[in-house]
Amino acid sequence: VFHGPGKSLEHVQRKLPEPGPGEVLARIRLATICGSDLHTLDGKRVEPTPSVLGHEAVAEVVSVGKGALCYGAPDGDAVMTRVGDRVTFSTADCCGSCERCTCGVTQKCIKLFKYGHALLDDQSGFNGCYASHIMLRPGTTVVQLPAHVDDRAAAPINCALATVVNALEDSASLPVKRSALVQGAGMLGLYACAWLREAGFAQVFCVDMNLDRLRLVPKFGGTPVLAAATAAPRGKGEDEAEVKRRRVREAEEFPAALPADHSVDCAIEVCGVAAVIKDGVRLLRFGGFYAWVGLVHPNSALPVTAEAIIRKCLTIKGVHNYTGAHLRAAVDFVSRTSAKYEWGSLVSEPFPLDRLEEAIELAHSQKWLRVAVAPRG
Repeated sequence: VFHGPGKSLEHVQRKLPEPGPGEVLARIRLATICGSDLHTLDGKRVEPTPSVLGHEAVAEVVSVGKGALCYGAPDGDAVMTRVGDRVTFSTADCCGSCERCTCGVTQKCIKLFKYGHALLDDQSGFNGCYASHIMLRPGTTVVQLPAHVDDRAAAPINCALATVVNALEDSASLPVKRSALVQGAGMLGLYACAWLREAGFAQVFCVDMNLDRLRLVPKFGGTPVLAAATAAPRGKGEDEAEVKRRRVREAEEFPAALPADHSVDCAIEVCGVAAVIKDGVRLLRFGGFYAWVGLVHPNSALPVTAEAIIRKCLTIKGVHNYTGAHLRAAVDFVSRTSAKYEWGSLVSEPFPLDRLEEAIELAHSQKWLRVAVAPRG
């Protein structure tokens, strides 16, 4: 249980509840630590307390309320949820009937409930993934996972990948698909690289300052580009000669440069840095497409004029979270590409739940794109 930034996490035991109509009680098989959880733990975003954090997970159904449904095939109808189903689920529960839901933005439902962001006394209390079980509510999209997609590959699907699917769902239908730009090589960035390559883009440039992350980019279909700002800072203890030698080594390892101005057909920002938007607008061709995903924080004033966007006839799409349809498409994508991309390699071996604080410390180190936690070790 999370009691606030700087406070120790508390281990609490509760009796498992019985699911009501439409609800599903599931055992957490594996959860992963999302960057937004780290921001909450650090006090960079405010969430109600006490609460159980965590929203990225794979779960196994242990009890089913009357009429609880889930999805199997990506385009199939909903079926009855069964005990033993291994599932992922939408990070939000929606009513399905308010104006926002009926307009297709269910993730902004007026009665929205978000897993990992709720008070401990909100209904059953089993509201987050850093726990042994979770109670899935009736308005949650639950999706069965294929047997060949293991837990480590599946856990981040219901946050990072589903969001990327929302951002880039129309990319395959763009009239020109010569090149794309991904700004950020974190979990969302690598998902975006693979999605764009599978959508038919001939080359996908992925820009970041983190060398370890850039080394992963080619494994997921992208061409790594070292951000120019990386060459400027002097490392601790480096003299000028050492800086020059480091720059040469970095240039040799990452020789690719950004494409020419006005040449990129599609771009996606997933780094959370406002300064990159100016670069994206400059690099996009006239009539290009630009998705903004990572700038979900107050320090997001943009260094670009409306004129620069209007004169290039750019399409801008702002994306926050996703709908149930995007989650189903995300599961299908990982299922189809699991033999081509080693999705599970981006996730650490799991920590037992009683070592959650160690897992959080490792997540802060950024040695892994996702650190895993498993209640049973």
